[in-house]
Amino acid sequence: MTTSTLPAVTTPPRSSLFAAVRKSSAFLPLVGLIGISVFMALATDNFLSVANLQNIVLQSSINAIIAVGMTAAILTGGIDLSVGAVVALSGTLCAGLMVHYGLGIPAAVFLGIVVGIVFGLFNGYCVAYLRMPPIIVTLATMGIARGIALIYTGGYPVDGLPDAFAFLGGGVVAGIKTPIVIMLITYLGAYVLLNLAPFGRYVYAIGGNEEATRLSGVSVARYKLLVNALSGLTAAVAGIVQAARVTSGQPGVGVGFELDAIAAVVMGGTSIAGGRGAIIGTLVGALLLGVLNNGLNMIGVSPYMQLIIKGGIVLLAIFISRESKR
Repeated sequence: MTTSTLPAVTTPPRSSLFAAVRKSSAFLPLVGLIGISVFMALATDNFLSVANLQNIVLQSSINAIIAVGMTAAILTGGIDLSVGAVVALSGTLCAGLMVHYGLGIPAAVFLGIVVGIVFGLFNGYCVAYLRMPPIIVTLATMGIARGIALIYTGGYPVDGLPDAFAFLGGGVVAGIKTPIVIMLITYLGAYVLLNLAPFGRYVYAIGGNEEATRLSGVSVARYKLLVNALSGLTAAVAGIVQAARVTSGQPGVGVGFELDAIAAVVMGGTSIAGGRGAIIGTLVGALLLGVLNNGLNMIGVSPYMQLIIKGGIVLLAIFISRESKR
């Protein structure tokens, strides 16, 4: 009589698993998020309340969505300074189409997103095919998008939106606020795109060594075009969610959003030079920024001092990223 034995199932030792986690670019941002959260919990009484934690995530959702496209742009060694203006343009266009032209919510949302993608494609074309510096191109289109939003609205908010539209900014799905659900779906899609699809491999390769990637047969221009289109898409989604949250199209909204998005990306461990980073780290960076804003407000720190503190933390994040890369 013979007995058969099943092959032993081996699991990686905890030390190697921890080492793998430590090698992730999101590790240090996660440690920072935990550390600052502990500090804020000790400094204030209500920081760890369920309502406040949900408020932090909700307040971070807009910036987190914008930061998805910004991550892709920075991974290629580029940048997109037009996202804040695209937020305003997409939100006001979507609102205006519903209020002034009686367009349905799905059609208005679709056209608002299309406008963001068009701006992204224009940025990408100038950067990828005309070989123009991304910082200059997107600085110019930031002014163009903001100007169109102001002309379209006459400089006034667009009010009187349908009640159903407010669901995108304040509704609840399975006990979770709709903006948070949209944020999570956006990050899930970005994770698949950047980690499980060829698109992601080419994006990282372009940021790591653009010339070598081009010589290997990859159409660098095409992927730069797609990356900028993705940045326009996420900015447009954020703009529509923002309009739904305040139930009006605000042409002046989005000022400084590009800086917050860049801060979230850098604080999340993505190298500003490109080629290194993780989309999960960007989510951690956006939450870290949200915790800072919320906690400093609860402590009673002056808004002017908050700018100095956040600027210093961004500089520290860049320094740590450079040293860890070494």
